[in-house]
Amino acid sequence: MLQTLVIKNFTLVEYLEVDFNNGMTALTGETGAGKSLVVDALAMALGDRADTDQVRRAADKCEVSAIFDIRQVSLAKSWLKAHDFDNQEYECVIRRVLTKEGRSRGHINGQSATMQQLRGIGETLIDIHNQHEHQSLLRRETHRYILDNFANCSELSRKTKKFHQEWVRARKELEKLKNTNIELISSKDFLSFQLQELVEINISEGELQSLEEEQACLANSESIISDCNKVLQLYSEAEKCNLEKLLNESIQILQKIPAKSKSLEEAHRSLTSAQIEIQESGKEIQQYLNNFNADPEALHKVENKLTEIYQLARKYKISPENLYLEKKSIEDELKKLLVSHDEEDRLEQETKKLFAEYSLAAKELSEIRTKASIKISSDIEKQLKLLSMNGAQFNVNLNPITNNDLGGRGQEEVEFLISTNPGEPCKSLARIASGGELSRISLAIQAIAAKNSSIPTLVFDEVDVGIGGATADIVGSILQDLGRLGQIICITHQPQVASKAHDHMKVSKNTKENLTFSNIVTLNDSEKLNEIARMLGGVDITDATLDHAKEMLSSNKKN
Repeated sequence: MLQTLVIKNFTLVEYLEVDFNNGMTALTGETGAGKSLVVDALAMALGDRADTDQVRRAADKCEVSAIFDIRQVSLAKSWLKAHDFDNQEYECVIRRVLTKEGRSRGHINGQSATMQQLRGIGETLIDIHNQHEHQSLLRRETHRYILDNFANCSELSRKTKKFHQEWVRARKELEKLKNTNIELISSKDFLSFQLQELVEINISEGELQSLEEEQACLANSESIISDCNKVLQLYSEAEKCNLEKLLNESIQILQKIPAKSKSLEEAHRSLTSAQIEIQESGKEIQQYLNNFNADPEALHKVENKLTEIYQLARKYKISPENLYLEKKSIEDELKKLLVSHDEEDRLEQETKKLFAEYSLAAKELSEIRTKASIKISSDIEKQLKLLSMNGAQFNVNLNPITNNDLGGRGQEEVEFLISTNPGEPCKSLARIASGGELSRISLAIQAIAAKNSSIPTLVFDEVDVGIGGATADIVGSILQDLGRLGQIICITHQPQVASKAHDHMKVSKNTKENLTFSNIVTLNDSEKLNEIARMLGGVDITDATLDHAKEMLSSNKKN
């Protein structure tokens, strides 16, 4: 429940700290005194859109803090744990700061929080009903929300929505993959034909260069053999003059020179080394000639393969040396087709499984809603009777969704129907003409919804507008009963309602040095009597209004 609300530099407030007790608390005040100050401040603290006009004039920022007792609120504890916020097990502190420049910061238990997170934790702690609630009651989405809360199946509803979202996601992926596979299948034969051509030519990385070198060698075999023999002749085979003979003579001459200098010693070593290298080179050339095969048939085969490679490269419009990459690319495309088929099978199974899970959850949700719709209709009719709408009939229509795109919140649409005149058929709330009737219908629905709410704090912001007399007294009794179940904060202008409260606070405005201040004070019994009398009779409190107020409060104490 809400324990303390601290407001700083918010609209007409400089600093205000308000403590709340369990039960029903009424907030009243003169017209224009800002009775909705608490609602506006709470809405800001819990992540609602904030306006810079809410920052008090001459202040740089405003701040609202709300402290909640969460010892009995398991939903709030679970939310804090799921979102990694410090959970002290007994208290949750929410704080919102808004600067004059429009920058907004949120905190939960001292940790930074987004506005969405403030709204998330707020939904587990407080529920605000206002005088315009009947506007949201004209939307079917609100009807479903109220029915699911009444039936305690909100979690099942969220689970059903999750299954639906996952099913839709898997179905879209499957359709996309099927479309891709259709395109791949249509090109499979062509890809297989291309791959066969590349497999037959069987060219590997770097093979083209080797083939070109081999072709050049075979095509010039005669000149290569002739030139190699000429080199061998110059090395050692010429009778009169060859390199080995000349080097040998030079080495012998240098050996005979006495007392050789370092330069001559180096020259001698170089000539000896050159002699060895010439001998090795000659052996290499001779070995090459011994192994050289100037086979015309080999040349023909090499040239034919090169021709095939060049022709295929022109066909695929790529460089000949990249043919092996084209082969790999086609192989990858064909593998992708096989993998896609496997993935398609997997997605088929996943889609069926998710749809089965969704259908099972939606069926269970429908059964729970069907039972709950009978009970909530009966309960709301009883409330309507208390609110002087005798003979009113209330029905919850569960209209099955027949199209293929089943809803994420179940297999039916929920709509509230009512007949305010006996003998007339039930119609949608949107077709109710009387604003007063719609206010009472809204209050009856809110009262039943609140009784079944797991939210610890319920705020009713002037929901009794347009209601007076005996009906207002009944409204007060309804809110008083709700206060016995939890914490009710009621902003009202009806003395019949305020007199039912367990605690009474008064909102007032005063001016000091051309500045306006709002204030909230908790009234004692005497002050409460005077405030009820003021609400009954206006500014001037008479003995008659005091007696009436005493009678009203005395009657409530007896109840």
